[in-house]
Amino acid sequence: MAPGEDKGDSRMFAGLRDRLKATNLYDAKIGAIHLKNKVGKFGNIINPNHRHDEEHEKLTDEKRTRIAESHRFGSFAPERDGNKIKWYVDGQDYFYAVSVALEKAKETIYIEDWWLSPELFLRRPPFYNQEWRLDQVLKRRAEAGVKIYIIVYKEVAAAVSCNSEHTKHALHALCPEGSPGHGNITVLRHPDHNVLENAGDMTFYWAHHEKFIVIDYEMAFIGGLDLCFGRWDSRQHPLADVHPAGVQNEMFPGQDFNNNRIMDFHTVEDWKSNELSKADYGRMPWHDTAMCVIGDCVYDIAEHFILRWNFVKRDKYKRSDNVDWLTMTGREGENEDLVAVQRPKHPVGEYINHPLSPLENRSWAQGQQGTVHAQVVRSSCDWSSGILTEHSIQNAYCEIIRNAQHFVYIENQFFITATGEEQFPIHNTIGRAIVDACVKAGKEGRKFRVIIVIPAVPGFAGDLRDDAAMGTRAIMDYQYKSIHRGPHSIFEQIKAQGVDPKQHIFIFNLRSYDRLNKTPAMVEQEERSGVKYQDVQRAEAEEIMGEGVHSTTDQQPSLGDETTQDEKERLMDAKRRFEAERGAVGLDQATTSMDSIAHTAMLNGGLVSEVRWDDDLEKEKENFVQEELYIHGKLMIVDDRIVICGSSNINDRSQMGLHDSELSIVMEDYNLMDSVMDGQPFKAGHHAATLRRLLWREHLGLLPAQPLDASKDPNAQPADVCPNDVMEGPEYEFVADPMSDQVWDMWTGNATTNTQIFRHLFRADPDDNIKTFDDYEAFLPRHNKFKQGHLHDPFMPAEEVRQKLDQVKGHLVWMPLDFLCDAPMAEKGLQVNAYTESIYT
Repeated sequence: MAPGEDKGDSRMFAGLRDRLKATNLYDAKIGAIHLKNKVGKFGNIINPNHRHDEEHEKLTDEKRTRIAESHRFGSFAPERDGNKIKWYVDGQDYFYAVSVALEKAKETIYIEDWWLSPELFLRRPPFYNQEWRLDQVLKRRAEAGVKIYIIVYKEVAAAVSCNSEHTKHALHALCPEGSPGHGNITVLRHPDHNVLENAGDMTFYWAHHEKFIVIDYEMAFIGGLDLCFGRWDSRQHPLADVHPAGVQNEMFPGQDFNNNRIMDFHTVEDWKSNELSKADYGRMPWHDTAMCVIGDCVYDIAEHFILRWNFVKRDKYKRSDNVDWLTMTGREGENEDLVAVQRPKHPVGEYINHPLSPLENRSWAQGQQGTVHAQVVRSSCDWSSGILTEHSIQNAYCEIIRNAQHFVYIENQFFITATGEEQFPIHNTIGRAIVDACVKAGKEGRKFRVIIVIPAVPGFAGDLRDDAAMGTRAIMDYQYKSIHRGPHSIFEQIKAQGVDPKQHIFIFNLRSYDRLNKTPAMVEQEERSGVKYQDVQRAEAEEIMGEGVHSTTDQQPSLGDETTQDEKERLMDAKRRFEAERGAVGLDQATTSMDSIAHTAMLNGGLVSEVRWDDDLEKEKENFVQEELYIHGKLMIVDDRIVICGSSNINDRSQMGLHDSELSIVMEDYNLMDSVMDGQPFKAGHHAATLRRLLWREHLGLLPAQPLDASKDPNAQPADVCPNDVMEGPEYEFVADPMSDQVWDMWTGNATTNTQIFRHLFRADPDDNIKTFDDYEAFLPRHNKFKQGHLHDPFMPAEEVRQKLDQVKGHLVWMPLDFLCDAPMAEKGLQVNAYTESIYT
């Protein structure tokens, strides 16, 4: 009570306030308060600590710090026993499993992605699986009453082409006002780039990079796969998608057919378009890994989502009544601040407690579901989650590597790391942990390997000689300096302590080949109809991707988008004219040449030299293509015991916590299996060992190609349906011992042979023979005579080409560590300088 105010005055003013609440005057007052807050937060420019300077914020920070300090790796989440965790290798199995799980959702779906493509087909071929397009699955669940919450990264359009605005509007328009499911799909984009709203908090450089799904608090998916274009792939990794027998057999419609080294994604809101002709180029294949989790860790993944949701609500949607606050069982009352719940004096939006039904009804809440001891770790900070910086992913990597006894196996999109403080601007110290582990093993005389598999070109450049590729060259430069160039590199630091790094560290890329089935009959069909296959592929995409409800606004559904009706009719007419010539060129009969020969690099796939071609073999040569097999997974397996999988790359962006936001999971299976390590009996963790064996068999070509129908494949089901099929057999036993000489001889032998074949036939770059830019021109001259990715020598006899390709087994190739070693890879300038270096690291 204010001085001089008696109780009678207080009651009088309280009654007046109550009466005013029912008037327009009160509403105007509240509106003015919200408008005042909406005008800007310019004070935050001079107070970057504004989320942590008030007393209640300090108390929350202290509480979070105490929790993290009590957990391994400094994580917000504890170690959890009894999880059932299933692995997925490549997109075909993962997306099929996701489709099964989403279709069974009853209450809630959380999705967090860097990029989400509503038009992504979760099952293939798309023509025969149109109901399994992602937006259609989500629409069905929303109409069934499931609440769907999605957070996507709001990109800087000038730098990234994922168009989250299209994602948001396309999904919101699925259930327009007055239709079933209206209001059940909510999409948030963050960070904000509105100077009036977030003057002091705008983030242009860093991204929300997590990729996970939580369904009904019953299960979660987590790993490296966004629900977006370009990620679906099978273990044989085909490049070709030309189908003389009928365009309805296409696997990669519209922008889902992509090769970033030739042409990056663009105008992705026009999801049917693709300026890259399938008849002329191969796609870029995609290798990835992910997990399905049932157990206590589901709660921790959900908690991270709730924290992110409420933080984005506070940061961007605080005055939006269609975005609710989410509270969480177990984080109520005095602990709701842990998930960023705020209760302002004039709240906008409801407070909805999750899960919607009692938490104890979940299967994992009633007892252990599996045998995997696991812990969720993250990279997160003030800009991304409103918390003090957490880098428990980096902590986990460093500790687990240092404690490794036999091997460290890494698959990652990037490898940029430091061995100390002398490698500015790189700061994460995973490199130092690798040095320590190798030096210790070397001095003890112990066989120990660090095997790293990363992309040949870690960015999406075209010709690496172009100025436009400066950013990609900068990333490659930092990678080489991390690995072996300069006194503070991993190799040199190991060597400085009297240990030979070449006995311990081995680095590989992956590469794939295929043949475009552009037969002479199909070429004649193009000529007779006057229609290029590229127009037919776009017409097919229009037919199967234009049936959903899409628009550029949330509440104006339409059956079209940027394509005009006249353009649609032109495409459909072109397709009809093309198909009308099928009989005249003999394509009304079954074709005998295969639409893809990628299976020939796999187990029992046959030989290229024995594959049928429907014409003169000399004409076949122009259809052979190769491309790097892009490694996008963020995976580490150590000693066949421990696995880390998630969204985090090995670079500062992912590991420091201050930059990109990430979520990963550390797993150790307590179900031990009899195995072998360096010729000796060994107890391996079932989860880690079986995953590593399958990955190595894929890379070595010791797995058969996958059929398209995944309905009977145990590895394409969620964890609640069945466990992984480890595909036992002679090849499974052959790779059981990761340190055996026989396995290593095959691994390095395949890599050597494959590298030589790709060099000889295609002049695949980068390459060890390219040490300067002059070497680059001599190795791969710039001209328009040959298309990128095609055979380099058109005069090589066809039989020789086929016989050379017969020798390629699997996809392993050596990383060219001498590439541009005598040239400045990334000269300082407008693109690479003191202000931009942190973007590339």
